Amino acid sequence: MTVNAGNSYAASGSAAATADERKNETSLTNELYARAAVLMDAENGRILFSKNGDEVLPMASTTKIMTCVLALETGNPEDVLPVSSYAARQPKVHMGVQKGEHYRMEDLLYGLMLESYNDVAVVIAEYYGSKAAGLSMDCSLHTEEESRKAVLTFARKMNEKAKEIGCENTFFITPNGLDAELETDGTQKQHSCTATDLAAIMRYCAFMSPQKETFLTITRTASRQFYSLKKAQDGTFETGTRAVSAANHNAFLQMMDGMLSGKTGFTGKAGYCYVGALTKGEKSFTIALLACGWPNNRTWKWHDARLLLEYGLEAFDQRSLQQPDLPKTLLVENGQLAKVSLNCPKKEIRMLLSRGDQTDVRVSLPRQLTAPVEKGEQVGMVSYLVNGALYEQLPVTAAFGVPKITYCYCLKRLLALVLL
Repeated sequence: MTVNAGNSYAASGSAAATADERKNETSLTNELYARAAVLMDAENGRILFSKNGDEVLPMASTTKIMTCVLALETGNPEDVLPVSSYAARQPKVHMGVQKGEHYRMEDLLYGLMLESYNDVAVVIAEYYGSKAAGLSMDCSLHTEEESRKAVLTFARKMNEKAKEIGCENTFFITPNGLDAELETDGTQKQHSCTATDLAAIMRYCAFMSPQKETFLTITRTASRQFYSLKKAQDGTFETGTRAVSAANHNAFLQMMDGMLSGKTGFTGKAGYCYVGALTKGEKSFTIALLACGWPNNRTWKWHDARLLLEYGLEAFDQRSLQQPDLPKTLLVENGQLAKVSLNCPKKEIRMLLSRGDQTDVRVSLPRQLTAPVEKGEQVGMVSYLVNGALYEQLPVTAAFGVPKITYCYCLKRLLALVLL
């Protein structure tokens, strides 16, 4: 037995509303410069808009949001990270670290996210990859082969985290986003992802990670000054002589109210890229833009970011899904009780919906149960669907147990009637 409780948030003109939504989405697709773009509901990960969202493309320095959050979850902000000769040779944009220098991990994360320093990304990856690779934690002693091994080990950890988040088409090779290729399992792979995966990674960094508050603090900071560290005679570290000033290059933080975080990126192969997060009132979004122009098109990413977010703010509102019409009991065949009461978690499901979104609530239950029935046994399911796609399911369970009718049970009932 299936009970459908359909609901459309588009009043009587649902067909017209859906047509309008499609027209708006088509218009938005045509106005965007980016080859791939995604608008995601940050609360639940639902894709609200996609233009080539599953196309695999290089993502440049937007990579660094994963490097940052993985370092925060792996290490301690007070960790002292040594610099190897391999890290010191990374191309621009770089901080110009030198072999044998030391820096606090937290300070390096500001350099990573505000200035997008490529050498800093390698310092971080090499240090935290060294332990997993079984190498010395004093990276200044590494050979180039050892440094590369440590960095690739950290990249594997980035890939593992991406899988945990739910990314299906992401492959990290470098911690800084520089274009790279790597043969693995007999296949030549590129450093790449999709706009859908990149939006999901930002959702994790800004809204889900246990280190989300620190991540947001770092990526929203306007500027930061820090110093290198020098080793004292007692083996501890104290403030060194080199001062570093980092300024935030995510101009979009100041362009739109509610922006929480963001990261830009560019390589000759990837073009301009951007990933960002916004919260305004009850609405939270992440966006991802890939291949959004090349030199002379630097502002295209800001144009596209604003279009995507304004579309999200205007087209979607928080609404509650209809509650299921659940029967109170089910018949039980061959049971010591004729009926069993039903339980279903009481949960108000709210989500961002447009006028054209179609929602359904479906209750799936058998016409009757057969004893024995255990207390808490799942006997059915409530399914919430949005535009025909499953959004969430809740179990329907038996409120109490119903034993099967047995010979002993019948004998006891008969004796009870006789004694009466």
